[in-house]
Amino acid sequence: MAKITKTEEEVRQQNMAEAVSKTEQFFKENGKLIYGCVIAVLVIAICILAYNRFYLQPKKAQATDQMVRAEQWFQAGEYELALNGDDNDLGFADIVKQYGSKAGEAVYLYTGICQLQTGAYEDAIATLKKYDGEDTILLSRAQACIGDAYVELEEYGKAIGYYEKAASTVDNALAAAYLLKAGIAAEANGDTAKALSFYKTIKDQWGNAPEAMEIDKYITRIETAE
Repeated sequence: MAKITKTEEEVRQQNMAEAVSKTEQFFKENGKLIYGCVIAVLVIAICILAYNRFYLQPKKAQATDQMVRAEQWFQAGEYELALNGDDNDLGFADIVKQYGSKAGEAVYLYTGICQLQTGAYEDAIATLKKYDGEDTILLSRAQACIGDAYVELEEYGKAIGYYEKAASTVDNALAAAYLLKAGIAAEANGDTAKALSFYKTIKDQWGNAPEAMEIDKYITRIETAE
């Protein structure tokens, strides 16, 4: 290692002294601004913590409590009650209005399915599109329900697109159910070639799915007609 001469050491110390001096001068000139920024950041952090603890968490707890009765109605197939509630308990529609996503992403799925079941198809589509859950099975169901709503509105092209999304979202036999729906919608839309491709995909890729048991009759009907 090269020996550091006295001159080099003096230069190094002088540079360090200048750097310290400049730092001190900077803090002296901008100290109030720096401290103000630090305090502002601390205040914001405290406000966020307070918001989460004293507002957001209690709201989430309230929303969860409100969901219990509506979920019971939903499981029992009482979709009108589940959607609109009664004199004592809120339905999903009011829970969404009052709490939004604080009730959890599932509230949009519940609400949308109830709207679909009660004939509010356009509302169902709008609500189900808000669902953004991470569970692929539930997400695919939301997409398929949007397809169902479009079928009811006789917008078959849009329905097919959502059934395809649903089928591609899951990697299990549920895909066969969604592809069957897509095929039926394609036939209703007059596109038998596309319908046939959906049916053949079920036969080739999902042979163990319940929908595959009778898929030959769908395929044969189209091929015979051609």
